[in-house]
Amino acid sequence: MTHGRIADLADLLSAGDLVVVNDTRVRPARVTGRKGSGGSVEVLFVKAVTDREWEVLMKGKWRAGDKIDVGTDSRLIVLRRQGGRTVVRIESTLPLMEWFEAHGKMPLPPYIKRSPIDADREWYQTVFAKDQGAIAAPTAGLHFTPGLLSRLAERRIDLAKITLHVGVGTFTPVTTEHIEDHRMEAEWVDVGPDTVQAIDRTKQRNGKVVAVGTTVVRALESAASGAGRVRTYRGETGLFIAPGYRFQVVDAMLTNFHLPQTTLLMLVAAFAGTGFVRKAYEEAVRNRYRLYSYGDAMLVLDRETPAGAARAVPA
Repeated sequence: MTHGRIADLADLLSAGDLVVVNDTRVRPARVTGRKGSGGSVEVLFVKAVTDREWEVLMKGKWRAGDKIDVGTDSRLIVLRRQGGRTVVRIESTLPLMEWFEAHGKMPLPPYIKRSPIDADREWYQTVFAKDQGAIAAPTAGLHFTPGLLSRLAERRIDLAKITLHVGVGTFTPVTTEHIEDHRMEAEWVDVGPDTVQAIDRTKQRNGKVVAVGTTVVRALESAASGAGRVRTYRGETGLFIAPGYRFQVVDAMLTNFHLPQTTLLMLVAAFAGTGFVRKAYEEAVRNRYRLYSYGDAMLVLDRETPAGAARAVPA
């Protein structure tokens, strides 16, 4: 176990390795509106049902037909309760993307004890961010800069991309007594042919497939063929990786430090070993590392080979 800086990443990898990143873009999904009573309400837009109908999270009791005013030019109409959350319809003359840009704020995690500011629209996006659809940033990717990417390219370390639109499934805490009983809510993933070919080439030359973040791990392992290879995959994944899982694709991982009782921490423990992860977190706390979304990261260069049977729990 050693300490370094993210700028050292290229020196810790080898020519022929492949770094895989998540190019999802965070939507300004947190919208403040006014109830009929005049009070304010915060609405988190989670998932599109149709272009104008969305599953949202908001506090309070709501009935079909209730209205929420947003700005002076639009409103939300409560349609129904569905799967434990509320479905609303956006009524506005603005195109959907423009509506979110005009009225939305970045959905910072609740442990960041301040309101979102305009700068978060840049800070809370990775340099790879492309297709909007996430309600949280793939935080390991926040460490990357154009300069670091140039350094990786100079060392002949390749780059590939996947898309996993981070949703509530990633962050829902595990509250069941037995982790096998936990079910992850499905999230959208796209592993394209260019990435599949890049992984095949890397495996053929005995290079490492380095996942940047737990979302990349889940995407690649969801696309695994069952024979140690990866195939193109476009659809939803509810893959829950816990200790005992046998990894098929990913050889190394860069990841931030995660909250306890989360699927993210369980995935890291499955990859690096529970005992090692405990020691790594103790070391991070002792050295006053910053944790969670805007925090520091750890690079695990070798995965643990579990003795037990594989355990991957689909949705």
